[in-house]
Amino acid sequence: MTVLVNPTVLSHHKARDFKMLIDGKWEAGSSDPMDRVAPSHGVVVSRFPTGSGRDAERAISAARKAFDLGPWPRMTASERSAILLKAADLIAARTDELAFLDAIEAGKPITQVRGEIAGSVDIWRYAAALARDLHGESYNTLGDGTLGVVLREAIGVVSIVTPWNFPFLIVGQKLPFALAAGCTTVVKPSELTSGSTLVLGEILQEAGIPDGVVNIVTGTGPEVGAVMTSHPDVDMVSFTGSTGVGKLTMSNAAQTLKKVSLELGGKNPQIVFPDADLDAFIDAAVFGAYFNAGECCNAGSRLILHKSIASDVVKRIAELSKAVRVGDPLDPSTQVGAIITPQHLEKISGYVAGARSSGARIAHGGERLDLGMGQFMSPTILEEVTPDMAVAREEVFGPVLSVLTFETSAEAIRIANSIDYGLSAGVWSRDFDTCLTIGRSVRAGTVWMNTFMDGASELPFGGYKQSGLGRELGRHAVEDYTETKTLNMHIGKRTSWWMPQTEKPA
Repeated sequence: MTVLVNPTVLSHHKARDFKMLIDGKWEAGSSDPMDRVAPSHGVVVSRFPTGSGRDAERAISAARKAFDLGPWPRMTASERSAILLKAADLIAARTDELAFLDAIEAGKPITQVRGEIAGSVDIWRYAAALARDLHGESYNTLGDGTLGVVLREAIGVVSIVTPWNFPFLIVGQKLPFALAAGCTTVVKPSELTSGSTLVLGEILQEAGIPDGVVNIVTGTGPEVGAVMTSHPDVDMVSFTGSTGVGKLTMSNAAQTLKKVSLELGGKNPQIVFPDADLDAFIDAAVFGAYFNAGECCNAGSRLILHKSIASDVVKRIAELSKAVRVGDPLDPSTQVGAIITPQHLEKISGYVAGARSSGARIAHGGERLDLGMGQFMSPTILEEVTPDMAVAREEVFGPVLSVLTFETSAEAIRIANSIDYGLSAGVWSRDFDTCLTIGRSVRAGTVWMNTFMDGASELPFGGYKQSGLGRELGRHAVEDYTETKTLNMHIGKRTSWWMPQTEKPA
C-alpha cells in the first residue's frame, strides 16, 4: 500500500539556516553552507555550516579547556543530574520541532520519529539517575597497614560521531552518559541530518550546560571527523556508523591510543522453528525488515526458516507486506518513508539485482516506487537465498528481506554465525529450551526470544565481531566514559623496607 507524497506540504517551507556550536557561541562557518534536500519531497529543507578541520580543532580546544579548568567535571553528581533532567523536559517540550526535522531530513515517518524522541527523553532521564549512582570501591581487607580506594573519574574529552538513520535517538544513547560522568564533548552529526542535534545544543544551553562542555560541529567525515578521531587532546571516541568507517575511526584513534566505542553494522537473523507462534512472528518479521525503511543496523534482514514451514511463512509475509504503508513521511499513517539519498537507493537496488542474478527469487516487491517525487523502495522479499550470496552476508541497509532455510538447530546456528556481523538475532519457538539453546549459541550482542527489536534504557546494546566494540545503555553506560584510579594508602609506621636500615646515632 502506498501513500503518495503531498508536494504542497513543504511548498511554503523555508529552509532553516543552522549554525554550529563552539565554546558556547553559534557560528555560521567560513564556507558556503551545505543544503539538505528532503529525500521525500525533493526540496531544500535545511542548511548546515560546512565545518572544517580548523573548526574541529577549536571545538576540541574548547572542550579541553572546559574539562581541565571548567566547572562541569567538578560539580556534584546531583548538580549534573539536575541539568540532565531539565534537558529531558525541554526535549519533550520540543518534540514536534525535533520530529519534523528528523522526518524531513532523513525521510523517516513522523509517527515513528515521535516515538524515538520519547525514547530519547527516557534515556536522558535514565542517564541523570546513573550520574548519582556512579561510585568507586574501597578495600579494607589488605591488612592493617593498607587501605585501597578505587576512584572512577571522567575520562576527559569525548568525540561523538553519529549517523543519519536515527539522528536524535543515537546522540541520546551517547551524549547524556558522557555528560553524566563529567566529560566534555565534541559532537559531529551526519552532514545529511544535523538539524535535530543542533536544536539539542540550544536545549542544553537552556538547561544550563556550561560553555565548552558540548560543542557541535557540522561537516563531512574527511574534514571534521578525521580531526575528531585523531586529535591528541581527545581522550575517547564514540562512533556509530558503518563497519568500514568504524575501522577507519579505530585506525585514526590508534595513533594516540584513545579509548574507542563502536556501534557498527548488522546482518541480523531471525531463526524460526515449526512450533513458533507464527502469527506473532510474521508481524515481527515485517516490522523487523521494513522499520525505518530497513536503514537500521538492527534490522531483521535475514530470516532463517525451518524448511517445513518456509513456503507457507514466505507467502504470509508477502501478503502482509502488501499492506505496509510506504510514502510521505509527514503523513501520520506512513510506516515506511523515503530512502536517504538517490545513491543509497541505487545501492539497495543493486543488491536486489545481484541476488536475482545469483539465483534468488523475488517473492514480493523488488522495485523502486514512483510516488510523484522523492526516492522510495518497495518492501522486498527474496527467497531461495543461499548463505554465500552477498545479500545474505552484507548489510543492504534497505527494506530487503532475505530468506534462508534450515533443517536442524545446529544448521540454523551455523548459518546465523557464518557472517562477519554479530549485532542482534531473534529466535522463535514455544519451547523455551530451544530458545535458550539458540540464544546461548548465536554470537550476537542481543538475542530476542519470541519478539524482535524491543528495547529499554536499562538493557545494554552493542555487538560481537565486526558489529562493534563496547556497549551503550544499561547500568554501566556512564562507567564507559570513566577511567579507574587506584589509591594505595599506607597506614601507620612503615615496617617493610627494601634496603637494610641502620640505627640513627643518638
